[in-house]
Amino acid sequence: MTDITAGTPAPAATPTLFEQLGGEEAVGAVVLDRLKQHQRRFIGQALGTTRPYSGRSMRKAHEHLAVTEDAFGRVVTHLAGALTEAGVGEETIGTIAQTLLPLKEDIVTA
Repeated sequence: MTDITAGTPAPAATPTLFEQLGGEEAVGAVVLDRLKQHQRRFIGQALGTTRPYSGRSMRKAHEHLAVTEDAFGRVVTHLAGALTEAGVGEETIGTIAQTLLPLKEDIVTA
């Protein structure tokens, strides 16, 4: 690009950190991977994994996120859909939903 006031080329714009990291695709992959990791830990703990959990409490982890009842419901619905696709039976999915429901008090913060 040429600076028409001085007749000299304008300096190249410095790429943003977002661009340096690889843009939408790279950031999306990192964010989703991190979210997936949190979801795996959350569901594992809720369902009785024997792996020790050293993260924050559900309340502490969600208190600043302003999670609505609607958002919580959508996550449960998506989980049920994923479990159905994986071949998990309807009765088991219902049991999982009932196990997660009490956590709603700590997760819904808006």
